[in-house]
Amino acid sequence: MHQPETGSPSCQDEKDPGALSYAAAQEIIRRQSPPLPASETLPLRSALRRVLAQAVIAPVNVPAHRNSAMDGYALAGRELAGQGEPVLRVIGTAWAGKPFAGAVGAGECVRIMTGAKIPEGADSVVIQERAQVLDETLVRILPGNSPGQNIRAAGEDIREGQTVLEPGRRIGPAQIGLLASLGIAELRVKRRVRVAFFSTGDELCSLGQPLAEGQIYDSNRHTLYGMLAEQGTEILDLGVIPDDRGAITQVLREGAAAADVVISTGGASVGEADYIAEASAQLGEILFSSVALKPGRPLTFGRIADALFFALPGNPVAVMVTFYQFVRPALRLLGGEADSFTPRFPLVCGSRLRKAANRTEVQRGVLKPDPSGELRVYSTGHQGSGVLSSMSEGDCFIILDESDGPVDSGDLVAVQPFELLR
Repeated sequence: MHQPETGSPSCQDEKDPGALSYAAAQEIIRRQSPPLPASETLPLRSALRRVLAQAVIAPVNVPAHRNSAMDGYALAGRELAGQGEPVLRVIGTAWAGKPFAGAVGAGECVRIMTGAKIPEGADSVVIQERAQVLDETLVRILPGNSPGQNIRAAGEDIREGQTVLEPGRRIGPAQIGLLASLGIAELRVKRRVRVAFFSTGDELCSLGQPLAEGQIYDSNRHTLYGMLAEQGTEILDLGVIPDDRGAITQVLREGAAAADVVISTGGASVGEADYIAEASAQLGEILFSSVALKPGRPLTFGRIADALFFALPGNPVAVMVTFYQFVRPALRLLGGEADSFTPRFPLVCGSRLRKAANRTEVQRGVLKPDPSGELRVYSTGHQGSGVLSSMSEGDCFIILDESDGPVDSGDLVAVQPFELLR
C-alpha cells in the first residue's frame, strides 16, 4: 500500500520539508469523509444533538390561528378610527385554548388573554393598560391605539408546507421546541458515527494502578473518550496496546472492521518501537503522515478497509489540537452534518506570542475583558505540547496561520472558542 515519504516527524521539529500544510490536510480529510448513508427514526427528545437525515416540512401553520399578542380587549379596528374615547360593552372573555364562541359587533369588545384566538368580527387588540374599566360590562378605550395592533397572524412564524429544517442540521434545544410546536413526534436522523480508539506504549499505566519506574498514566485515552462523547459518537474503547507489531496490527484490523473511524494515540513518530505507521501502511493506505502544525506535526491520516484512520501524536495537547482541527471535522462530515469546519473570529490579543515561520500554530488562550471592559484573548502561558494544563486553563484556540509572524499585544488574531468545538 502507498505510504508518503515524509520522514519521521516529531512535535518538537521546527521544520519538516515533507510536511503537508494545515489547509491541504483539512482538504484531504474533507474529500475522504462523505456522509454515511444509514439513518434511523427516533422520538423527538431522543433526537437531541443528532443530525437530520431529511428535510422537515411544516404540517401546520404556527400559530395555527390569529391570536392576541397581549392581554387586553379584542375589537373591530373601526372603533379606533375616531378621535374620542369610545366606551364598549364587554360581551365575554377569550382564553388561550378556550376561544370566545360568538362574534364581536359594533360597540362591543371581548376580554382576551395572550395567545387566545381572535374572535370573529375583531381585528385589533387594545392592551389592558390603554383601557379603563368602568364596570363589569363597560370599558373605555384610551387614546394612542390604532387598527390592527397586537395581532399575530396565522402562520406568522411558520407557514404550512414551509421547509423549516434542512437535512444536515444538528438538532439542539431550540429545534426540539420548534418541531414540538409543529406536532412532530419523530425524526429521521443520521446514525451515529462509530469510532474505535486505543493508546499505544509500554510506558502507559492504567488508572488505579501504582506507577512502575519509567511509567506514566494513560491520560490520552480518557481525553479522547471525553472529546468523542461530546461529538455524540458511538464509542468503542480498545484499551492500551503494547509496543508489539503483531498486537498493533491485530487491533487496527479489528477496529477497522467494527467502526467507521479508528484513532490511535502515540507510537506515530520516530522510536524503534513505533509500529503504527508500519502496520497501518500494511493494512491500508496512508494519505499523509506529517502536517506543518505546532503542536501536532506527526499526524498520520489514511484508510484501513472502509474505515478512516487517524494516528494522533502522543503528547497530550497535540492529541487535543489534532482531534479538534482534523478528527472532529471528519466526524461531522461522516455524520451528515452540512457545516463541519469551525469558524474563527478576529479578536485583539492582549499577550505577545512567539511564532515560527512556515507552519500553522494552534496556541491556547483565555477570553477575558481588559481594564476598559473590551473582550480580549490572552495566552495561557507555556505552550508546550505536553502541558495539558494549558488546555484545562484555556477556553479557546488562537490560530496563527503559516503566513503569520510573531504577535504583539494589540494585534488581531483568529480565535476558536472551545464551546464551538463541542
